[in-house]
Amino acid sequence: MSYREGHYFSLEDNKNRKDGQNNYQEIQISGVSAKELSKIWKETLENGMHGVCFSLYEDGQKPGDIISEEQVRRRMKTIAPYTNWIRSFSCTEGNEFIPKIAREFGIKTLVGAWLGDDPEVNEREIEGLIQLANEGYVDIAAVGNEVMYRKDLTEDELLDFIDRVRKSIPNSIPIGYVDAYYEFSHRPNITAVCDVILTNCYPYWEGCPIEYSFHHMISMFESAKYAGQNKRIIITETGWPSQGGFLKGAYASNENAMKYFIDSQNWSKQNEIEMFYFSSFDESWKVGPEGEVGAYWGVWDKNENVKFGDK
Repeated sequence: MSYREGHYFSLEDNKNRKDGQNNYQEIQISGVSAKELSKIWKETLENGMHGVCFSLYEDGQKPGDIISEEQVRRRMKTIAPYTNWIRSFSCTEGNEFIPKIAREFGIKTLVGAWLGDDPEVNEREIEGLIQLANEGYVDIAAVGNEVMYRKDLTEDELLDFIDRVRKSIPNSIPIGYVDAYYEFSHRPNITAVCDVILTNCYPYWEGCPIEYSFHHMISMFESAKYAGQNKRIIITETGWPSQGGFLKGAYASNENAMKYFIDSQNWSKQNEIEMFYFSSFDESWKVGPEGEVGAYWGVWDKNENVKFGDK
């Protein structure tokens, strides 16, 4: 997800916001040394995450490259002690190994079919998702990721894909569609057919200063929750980059990345919110679509070393 014109942080909106599910007092980094903040960050990581988005590509690789089973297994081994769930974004080009290997480590899976404007690719993705689900590797099925934002498909086309998957996999597997929190209010027909609301919440991409980011993220979650009414709500992506510049009032830095991770993890645990942190590893290829900041969203760096705390 990246910056979207028309959806950016407003201090006035922040003042008028009413927080819903918030049983957590955020950390104030102005009163914490860099060393202590790093220690708290590492302790938070070691306490475990509900879920994390799986970063597939090493330095020099990009979407379209075929990734080996060995590479997936090595990366899975690195993150397995710290997460209960893994989210994958595609069912082809090596991504199909992610849920299979996750099972070896006892990790649950949110498996996505990546849909776009290429009908042949879409067909392979949908068939891949159906096959993985029927083989028992899928705990939650995500049909598409931010397709409405990119305008790669019409609503009716997406609804047809969701219906096709629903008719082809076990009834016990919840099905949803992933997009920004506000899309579920804007597109009630899509929201209605989802068993679970899969929402991306990024204060950084709305130019939100770090001092307001925690509460802004909660307001994003509450917006999706309201649109979904009584449906299960999962934050499928949220995070903060550790370097790469700034967007409006949002600055990418080690300190801000640590603060956001600590706050979001502790809030989600204390309020029993299912959340997938973005992302596991830094990925250099994302510089292309997102600028320099795109390469620095990982909990681990591109060499698979944990970023903060005692290495």
